[in-house]
Amino acid sequence: MNVLFVASECAPFIKTGGLADVIGAVPKALAAEDVSVRVLIPAYPALAELAGSGAEVMAIADLFGGPARVLTVQAEGLDVLLLEAGHLFDRPGSIYLGPDGQDWGDNDLRFAALSFVGAQIAMNGVGGWTPDVVNAHDWQAGLVPAYLRQSGDQTPVVMTIHNIAFQGLFDATRLGALGLDASLFTPDGIEYFGKISFLKAGLALANKITTVSPTYAAEIMTPEFGMGLDGLLRARQADVSGILNGIDVDVWSPEADPELVAPYSARSLKGKAKNKAEVMSRFGLEPGAGPLFCVVSRLTSQKGLDLLLECLPVLEAQDARLALLGSGEPGLEQAFVDASRRSTGRVGTIIGYDEGLSHLMQGGSDAILIPSRFEPCGLTQLYGLRYGTLPVVARTGGLADTIIDANAAAELAGCATGFQFAPINATMLGHAITRACTAYRQPKTWAAMMRRAMRHPVGWDLSAAAYFDVYRSAQSS
Repeated sequence: MNVLFVASECAPFIKTGGLADVIGAVPKALAAEDVSVRVLIPAYPALAELAGSGAEVMAIADLFGGPARVLTVQAEGLDVLLLEAGHLFDRPGSIYLGPDGQDWGDNDLRFAALSFVGAQIAMNGVGGWTPDVVNAHDWQAGLVPAYLRQSGDQTPVVMTIHNIAFQGLFDATRLGALGLDASLFTPDGIEYFGKISFLKAGLALANKITTVSPTYAAEIMTPEFGMGLDGLLRARQADVSGILNGIDVDVWSPEADPELVAPYSARSLKGKAKNKAEVMSRFGLEPGAGPLFCVVSRLTSQKGLDLLLECLPVLEAQDARLALLGSGEPGLEQAFVDASRRSTGRVGTIIGYDEGLSHLMQGGSDAILIPSRFEPCGLTQLYGLRYGTLPVVARTGGLADTIIDANAAAELAGCATGFQFAPINATMLGHAITRACTAYRQPKTWAAMMRRAMRHPVGWDLSAAAYFDVYRSAQSS
């Protein structure tokens, strides 16, 4: 089977979050199911060297205001199709935001172009290769089935929701500029409260829908988590699957990670102490009797980091330490910077993102805090399991599906791998932190949980088989 992935980012080439990690890992896992995947992404400036080694397989004279072409290249074990359109993607700043931190004013055109080219490849093939199924990822690829529908093409499309909170909403007056037929602008199509919704287009018009964990698949059918799309998803419930994310266990490996100062494994945990010392040094932390907690996250209210601010006194009362790496809402950034100044040696904050440092933090911390108000799947808790850095997580979405809470029953059964809390508020987060600190003061209990976590399956094998089943189902729908 041939499958075309259409996405806005793909690790290791371009990454702003967990979406890129998934797009970079799933094609490799699907190879075991005899699925050939090609990944279509924009040729951003950061990919100039990669594009330079590519071969042109498609040329478009005018793609929403300028010439474009598609290049094919093999790199990092992936078959990549790069959409080169300088007028849309050759810009400074992040891939979604300009240097001023604001959305590019034409993000609708930029990602409509990505969807349009994805649809063209679906219909006509590229370089002698034609997809049997298209897997469109998040709102940036949501218009793929819309362009196919208005062309009369029957190529099946699977729409994957990585985070339903981001929907790609644009003014209805943009319909013509995006080359969309007015007949699609209906409540059963791409219209969403008077606006064009790229994500709704994908959910309404794709053959099948997947999201990134079973619990999140159920949650988004409720008003609390569905972000206004719960009614549509309930109507399409038979077509919705929750397939748990995995991680690339070769990239995330405490036995072979080049970012660690010392390797270690579930058989021999000794090297973790050396990594912990390095993390403590990098964040200016002093030794304490409690565990070293880490946070590697976007600093947003969705991630529940405001709840963690309320719980800093709990951490300090337990003589624990906190190392935080992240960026996001200015108020939260400043609050954690201020906290590190007030609690020098106990709280350390680095604003920004550093891939290598994130690996070191997983390898050197005792526990990782993920107090998200909602979380489609989450990957950092899976990294934590892999590195024996016990996750402390809110009981929601994929966090609920991947972490076994260290309650009394789980401890008696010998299956706990972390700590869950609910309801999601500061009081219960504080209670979970205290439970983790109590367990940490029992070295044999803590070491047993670490080993159990490190042996927990977090790869893509089972999930790849589930994607294959969905693709087969889409072909027959």
